[in-house]
Amino acid sequence: MPLELGLTGKVALITGGSEGLGRAMAHRLSAEGVRVAICARREPVLRQAAAEIEAATGTPVLAVPLDITAPEAAARFVEAAVERFGRLDILINNAGTSAGGPFDAQDDAYWQGDFALKVFAAARCIRLAAPHMRRQGGGRIVNILNTAAKAPRPESLPTAAARAAGLALTKALAHEYARDRILVNAVCIGLVKSMQWERQRLAQSPPPPPEAFYAQMAARAGIPLGRVGEAEELADLVAFLVSERAAYITGVAINFDGGRCPVP
Repeated sequence: MPLELGLTGKVALITGGSEGLGRAMAHRLSAEGVRVAICARREPVLRQAAAEIEAATGTPVLAVPLDITAPEAAARFVEAAVERFGRLDILINNAGTSAGGPFDAQDDAYWQGDFALKVFAAARCIRLAAPHMRRQGGGRIVNILNTAAKAPRPESLPTAAARAAGLALTKALAHEYARDRILVNAVCIGLVKSMQWERQRLAQSPPPPPEAFYAQMAARAGIPLGRVGEAEELADLVAFLVSERAAYITGVAINFDGGRCPVP
């Protein structure tokens, strides 16, 4: 028998949902019957993603254009989803970019911008979503981090520090929210196909074929499985974590990196 995830009729928020990993997660949950609200800064790209996912899955998708780093943005996002769908079951904090380089070249503004996106925006979304989950008897929160949270590499700051803060947030809230049946987990990604990498590929002259580009990336990184991850594979993992089948899993940070990270 197929694995029934028990997600039909649920409502999910996904930050950074217009393309790449966020879009893949939105599509996967929508295919399971989850009504999804996605946010991102670029309105045309966001609305196109919502329309295409809805057309492909037959499940309503709400597009809420905003900059999630703005102090009032999280409230607008949560309120729009609850007004449209009447409840809130799942929050996926996915918004983020790779920020790193020589530490001595970074100023306070660079660090503040990274923490605003990866830590404060996530904390605000959780703070606003949790009361809705609590009132209906539980919910699921997944924070998308990266393996630098566990094993930072040279020139990985400030991302490594921001992601480590996200890991601490996950662990602390898993304990704090357990009594409310709100499960809080994280996924620490390694190299996964996304628009960030696709833009780098297309910027080369001439752009290499995708297969060659990602094969070379995997080889340079020394990924034990010998390949870069697929966004759809990440979406499958997240769908399981937010499902009824994962009702006894909280406070974990799963590496999704093909075995590369030295820290479990």
